[in-house]
Amino acid sequence: MGKRPTIQAVAEYAGVSRGTVDRVLNKRSYVRASVRERVLNAVQVLGYLSPREAHQKNIQDTNTPRCMKLGVLLPNWGGTFYKEVSQGIQAAQAALATKCVEIRVLRCETDIPLEAIELLDELKTWGAEGIALCALNDLSIEARVELLQKSGIPCVTFNSDLPNSNRVCFIGQDYAKSGRIAAELTYKCTPHTGKILALVGNVEYYGHSTRLQGFCERMHILGFPTEQIIVDETYNDYRVTYNKVSTILREIPDIVTIYMVNRSVNGCTDAIEAAGLTGKIRVIAHDISQHTQLLMQNGQLDFTITQDMYQQGYQPLMVLFDLINYNQYPQHSLLNSDISIICSQNIN
Repeated sequence: MGKRPTIQAVAEYAGVSRGTVDRVLNKRSYVRASVRERVLNAVQVLGYLSPREAHQKNIQDTNTPRCMKLGVLLPNWGGTFYKEVSQGIQAAQAALATKCVEIRVLRCETDIPLEAIELLDELKTWGAEGIALCALNDLSIEARVELLQKSGIPCVTFNSDLPNSNRVCFIGQDYAKSGRIAAELTYKCTPHTGKILALVGNVEYYGHSTRLQGFCERMHILGFPTEQIIVDETYNDYRVTYNKVSTILREIPDIVTIYMVNRSVNGCTDAIEAAGLTGKIRVIAHDISQHTQLLMQNGQLDFTITQDMYQQGYQPLMVLFDLINYNQYPQHSLLNSDISIICSQNIN
């Protein structure tokens, strides 16, 4: 599969951009007749096949019907993320069950980029014709996704993006916007003279770093100088989060709000409780689970900003199926960008 001509090869042969080739192949306007002719000639000379055409040809070339193979790469996250994304993947499997689609899910055990690259290679060797992935925003991972794209294996990112990887699209939340929403909540419910602690899980994940950037940029616009916002990283680890919050609360007594760009919310709230400051420090987080619901009911967590992680498991596989089977490209990224603010009064 990796040896067939790619859309990049067509673009280079015709002397145009990949976008121009895409517009010609999908019969879109705004392409001069002479350019369109060059592209179509390159397609004919190179024998380029769209993902759908290649998939159908592979089926026709075998004596027995062959199922489409789609791969999924997950990070080493557990909890609500893993549960809801897995439910979405299972729903996609059920929806595609009658269409001869085989789905294989691999999960990283660490945050080491090499592991993600090795698992992507494993999916390629297995025969994946498209891959959905959530991975570190690392240059080496982006480069590997770029190579997969060039070899004819389209990739869709979800939950955390790889914006420079030439992926087909990203499916997830507008994280900069959700960070700005957290800033608005912080600004409206805390004293403007106090200090803000922003704890990010892992800045190497696009979703975490983009939320934090959106938050800080909006807080600065609202009049909070840089020295009032303390940023730290806790790698989504309970003990690291607990220890850092405990230390910072001792050393900086005028913390008024903690913004958790982080999945270890209970590490934060437990440290606040141990310091005897529950109810005196506002806590704003992202996503929801049974545990965060309990924290809100107990008054330990003030707000959480949610996203639809079920759809992040479901939609990438449906996008890949439509792309490979029907040559149907998504119109845009951020396909499920709804954002909800949850507090104790609308938790259900």
